[in-house]
Amino acid sequence: MGEERTTIAVTGACSFLGTELLKRLEADSRYDRVLALDVRKPNAPLDRVEFRRVDLTLPSVDAELAKLFADEGVGTVVHAAFLSYPTHATTWAHELEDIGTMHLLNACAVANLERFVLVSTTIVYGASAENPNFLEESAPLRGLARSRFVNDKVQADLQVQRFAEDNPNTDVCVLRFAPLLGPTVTNFFTRFFSRPFAPVMMGYDPLMQFVHESDAVDALEKALDTGATGTYNIVGEGVLPYTTILALMGKLPLPMPRFLAYPLSKALWATQIFDSPPTFLDYLRFLCVADGDKARRELGFTPRNDIKTTILDFLGVGDSDGGADIARAQG
Repeated sequence: MGEERTTIAVTGACSFLGTELLKRLEADSRYDRVLALDVRKPNAPLDRVEFRRVDLTLPSVDAELAKLFADEGVGTVVHAAFLSYPTHATTWAHELEDIGTMHLLNACAVANLERFVLVSTTIVYGASAENPNFLEESAPLRGLARSRFVNDKVQADLQVQRFAEDNPNTDVCVLRFAPLLGPTVTNFFTRFFSRPFAPVMMGYDPLMQFVHESDAVDALEKALDTGATGTYNIVGEGVLPYTTILALMGKLPLPMPRFLAYPLSKALWATQIFDSPPTFLDYLRFLCVADGDKARRELGFTPRNDIKTTILDFLGVGDSDGGADIARAQG
C-alpha cells in the first residue's frame, strides 16, 4: 500500500467512545496526528487532537472526506458517529447513521485506507425467541421490527461488511458492544435504568448483559493495538435475569401484560412523555446475549468488570470484593 500513513481520524468525536478514545490517542506515539471529526468539538481537554467539522448528513460529504483523508494522510478511521438513544427525528437519524456511513465508506474507498474500525452494537442481533443463549458473530442481524434506531445500525454494520469484501487492501474490524453501563456514560440503557421503576413483561424474564464503560474503551484501543480484522462481540463478564438486575438496582418492577404494555408504551412515546419506543419492549421479552469468546481469543480482550461490579459502579456503589460471587449464568 506504499508508505505507512500515521494519521488517525475518529468520526463521532463527541460520542462517549469517540471522546474517550481520543483521550487515549493523545499519548499514543504510533500516530503523528489525531483528527476529531464531528459537527462540534468534543467537550474534553484534548491538546494534540485536531478538530475538523464534518457533517455526515450532507450530500457532498463524500468528496469533502476523500479530500481530507488525502490531504491529511489519514491511514486509519474509527467510525463512532452513532446515536446512543432513540429520537423522534428518525429521518435525520437515518441520514446520519445509514446514509452517513455510506458517505464515509465511499470516501474511505477513494482514500484506500490501511485500517477501518466500526463501533457497532450487539442490539443489531435483535431480540427474538429464536435466539440461542449466546449469539456468535456469525448470527444473523435480525434487527428490530419498526425500529429505525436499531435497523439503521444494522444497515451500517452490513455496509461495512460489504466494504471489507470489496476493499481487501483495507483491514476492517467491527466491534459490537453490549449495552454500556458506568458512572459517566449516557445512553438509552443508562436512562432506562435511572428511573425509579421499570416495566416487566408478565411471563418473561430474559437474561441480560452489559459491558463496563472503561472495558469498552479498552477493547476499542486493543482493536487498534492488535490490528485484528473481522467482527467481535465486546461484552462484560456474566449475565443475569432482568428481574435480578432490577433488584440489584433497587428499582420498582411494574408487571404488565403484553396487550397493555405495547399500546401504553406507544402512546407515551408518541406524546414524548416516555423516551423508550414500544418496540424496545421486545428486549424485555426475548434473549439478546452475545458470546464474547472470540474477542478473548483473538483480541486478547478480557473485561475487568463482571456484571455485578458494572451495575454497582453505574449506581455509584463500591464493591471491594470485585463481584466475584456472581457466576456466569447459563440460560
